[in-house]
Amino acid sequence: MMLDKRLLGGGAIVAIVAALGGFGIGRWTGNAPAATEATSGNAVAGQVKAPDTVVISAQAVRQAGITTETIKPGGLDAEIVAQATVSASPQGEAIITARAGGAVTRLLKRLGDPVRAGETLAVVESRDAAQLAADRTAAAARYRLAQKALARVQYLFSQKVSARVELEQAEAEAASAAAEARRANVAAGAARVTPDGRGVLVSSPISGRVTSENVSLGAFVQPETELMRVADASKIQIEASVGPTEAQRLSPGDRAIIELPDGRTVEAKVRAVTPGLANDTRLATAVLDVPGALQPGLAVRVRLLPSRAGTSSGMVVPEDAVQTLEGRDVVFVRTAQGFTAQTVTIGQRSNGRVEILKGLASGSQVATRNAFLLKAELGKGAGEEE
Repeated sequence: MMLDKRLLGGGAIVAIVAALGGFGIGRWTGNAPAATEATSGNAVAGQVKAPDTVVISAQAVRQAGITTETIKPGGLDAEIVAQATVSASPQGEAIITARAGGAVTRLLKRLGDPVRAGETLAVVESRDAAQLAADRTAAAARYRLAQKALARVQYLFSQKVSARVELEQAEAEAASAAAEARRANVAAGAARVTPDGRGVLVSSPISGRVTSENVSLGAFVQPETELMRVADASKIQIEASVGPTEAQRLSPGDRAIIELPDGRTVEAKVRAVTPGLANDTRLATAVLDVPGALQPGLAVRVRLLPSRAGTSSGMVVPEDAVQTLEGRDVVFVRTAQGFTAQTVTIGQRSNGRVEILKGLASGSQVATRNAFLLKAELGKGAGEEE
């Protein structure tokens, strides 16, 4: 009886260890148990699993931090690598100022708060605002008076009591009063005078978030003093510094790839290239349009692919994409089930990039960041088979 209990206890421990090992493999490969069953069935039928293949689910790829990049034709001489900065586009940032001098009586938004276009951010109590409001009221009163005088002269002229010269004079005075009323009304509206005429409203012309705040409650501000800045993260551009020779190769519409600090890449296009060079750096600036939202001020690296490319017919991948497997250089190409190790012939290396001369088709999606994890998984699979 004791012998039977020991045998049963040992069998339970072996079952638990096997289950834990199976869970670890399943979490990495996603559908590994199903793949194992399929492999066993194929072995019975005399078939063998494809070599250099890693079966991994899309969720496991994201969890492992493996990024991919679609490869296009063009060698190292077809790329221009430059440092760049994300900045707000002219339509994506607004400087908020007070239209009249006075004391800040209300602050409705703080640093980092979201803002809608036309929304009030602060209120400034100002004597200038009171003067604008008074001018508007006085001009409106003069306009009404001039209209009444014109109507009276028109009636008298129709009764042949007034001369034509009096009618023409009344018409001129009414037109002058109307113009003055429009001017006073536009001036008060541009300053956004409050309904009570005591202050001006400070508002934002764009939607976004408050990125800078240079005002305190109760502070006295001068007209046109910068109080806040509002930026829209979806309206950005990237400014890349390139040499004079490289700038001559670039044209609007050329493709560009943005390399983000977390390893991801974003497609972009060249919008314009400055015709002159900066006095301090002697470099030209290539302005790139990029979709999506990036943080203004972020430093990135860009790869510019000019339409006037070089003479090389190869393709270029990041150095992290090239791995050594059993003495050969490989890149891991994305497939429906995972990745396949593709043997390639490499050429020159420069700025963290490797030129692929043979073995890789244009349009292939290859693993870049954390590609070594796929190599490690292949090595583990080879060890288990042995």
